[in-house]
This record gives sequence, structure tokens and C-alpha cells, in this order.
Amino acid sequence: MQIILLEKVDNLGNLGDVVKVKDGYARNFLIPSRRARRATEAAIKEFEVKRAELEKVAAEKLAAAQTLGEQLTGKTVRIVQKAGVDGRLFGSVTNQDVAEGLDKMGLKIAKSQVRMPNGPLKTVGEHAVTVSPHGDVVVEITVMVVAQAD
Repeated sequence: MQIILLEKVDNLGNLGDVVKVKDGYARNFLIPSRRARRATEAAIKEFEVKRAELEKVAAEKLAAAQTLGEQLTGKTVRIVQKAGVDGRLFGSVTNQDVAEGLDKMGLKIAKSQVRMPNGPLKTVGEHAVTVSPHGDVVVEITVMVVAQAD
């Protein structure tokens, strides 16, 4: 299906690009989340009229994400979990736990914006985790997992 992107989509294209994607991806994700429209002649003409407005909104989102990224730079999130004597956790620390820790610090981050390349954290110690509030803004933070005192 041919679609026109209404905002930047990772691994697909930028604002205004006309791309071909699988029908299900367009119908079930891109169009309902208002990231794209079907690329008909009328939709392309309508997009050209609204292009400046959409670019302004995209620039505002990027600026807000850059500000948030500057606030995140160098932050350490401390998470307390039950652990065994060998330093392994009973359970794990997931991106949800990191997002909640950042939320307690006053930084609004969705769990989908927390990237854990090696999967959930399963040991006590300091771990590097990336946070991506925007596709173009990626910040590395430190997650300190501490054993819970009984």
C-alpha cells in the first residue's frame, strides 16, 4: 500500500515521504496512530497545503525531546530489588521499572522510550541504558540496581 508519512517514522522515512508498506502495517498501525495517510491524489494535495504546519509541529516535538534529553544526560536511576547473595536478582529490572524511576525524578518517559539492548537487567550493579524520547535524540543514562535490605 502506498502511504504518505505525516511524521518521521524510524526505519521507514521522513515527513512527506511517499513509501510502500505492507497493507497490515499501514491499516493496523500507521494510519490509526495518525503517522500516515493513504497516498491518494487528494491526500497528497491536502498534505502539501498542510506541510508547513506539520513541519512546525515536528520541529516543536524535536525541540521538546532535545530539552528532555539534556535533562536526562548524566542521570542515575536507583532501583531497589530483592537479590540473592551472589548478586543475581529474584526477577529482573525492565524498561517499565526504569521509566517509573525516571517518572519519580520528574522526567516523563514512556516505557517504550527506554531501550535495553541486552534485555532486562538481572544483576546488581550499574548498567548503561539508552533513552530515546525522539527518533533523533538518544541519551545514555545509568541504572543502579541495589539489593534490598531485609
